[in-house]
Amino acid sequence: MKIIDLLKSEALSLSFEVFPPKTDTAFENVQTATEEIAKLSPSFMSVTYGAGGGTSKYTLDIAKRIKELYNVPSLAHLTCVSSTKATVHDRIADIKTAGIENIMALRGDIPSELQNADRSHWDYHNAVELVRELKESQADFCIGGACYPEIHPESENQKQDIKYLKEKVDAGCDFLTTQMFFDNNLLYNFLYKIREAGITVPIIPGIMPITNANQVERAIKLSGSFMPQRFKSLVDKFGSDPAAMKQAGIAYATDQIIDLYANGITNVHVYSMNKPDVAKKIMDNLSCILGK
Repeated sequence: MKIIDLLKSEALSLSFEVFPPKTDTAFENVQTATEEIAKLSPSFMSVTYGAGGGTSKYTLDIAKRIKELYNVPSLAHLTCVSSTKATVHDRIADIKTAGIENIMALRGDIPSELQNADRSHWDYHNAVELVRELKESQADFCIGGACYPEIHPESENQKQDIKYLKEKVDAGCDFLTTQMFFDNNLLYNFLYKIREAGITVPIIPGIMPITNANQVERAIKLSGSFMPQRFKSLVDKFGSDPAAMKQAGIAYATDQIIDLYANGITNVHVYSMNKPDVAKKIMDNLSCILGK
């Protein structure tokens, strides 16, 4: 099933994101974790492609298994940075052959060893180019893209960021998923601005449950996320107690999701970090709201 069709429903729903293993030896554990999350019957599951500009040979395997064994729609991430057109076209063909209907089209992080490289000869410089190719592939994919409520780290300002986002949507994105945020007011302000700019595709908010204090620094580094005082106080109080921090972090994420539902959002995407227990607890916290 295409995600854009799921988003047309007025029913409230929850989706989860998982990531493939970095090594062969970790595959079995990751597969078990993703399948435990799939058993929760989320609206869909996204499978990332690899951090730091890397690739993952397991992305498609996991996405296909989730879809076929658990009847959960899969969203396969696809990055293009530093890749050739031939490589990307082969990946697109593999995704189509696997029966995956949904692709998250991303530029991807530039590998550290290529940060200072001459990029003028690269086949891809941004996600817009990948989205255009997907539309031209005639594979009839549902195409998702990323957006940043607090501005992309490489953008000069939010006005420029929204202009680029509009270009990406006009190229063929069917929906957008946000980077993590910890203050819902930032999302509501962002939604107002992009609607004013003529971006009308569905927006799926992305929520990251922070279940240990070490995640805070990494979250800020990855997304530049603003940490509201309420959240800082939570980490300050419970950060040194792993069990308490985990419970508090899940409660904070649940509260964010409830507020989003109450303000007209129908689907929320949870960056579940391959943690079935965290995914299940959030789903349990929302059971009556979701009618499960």
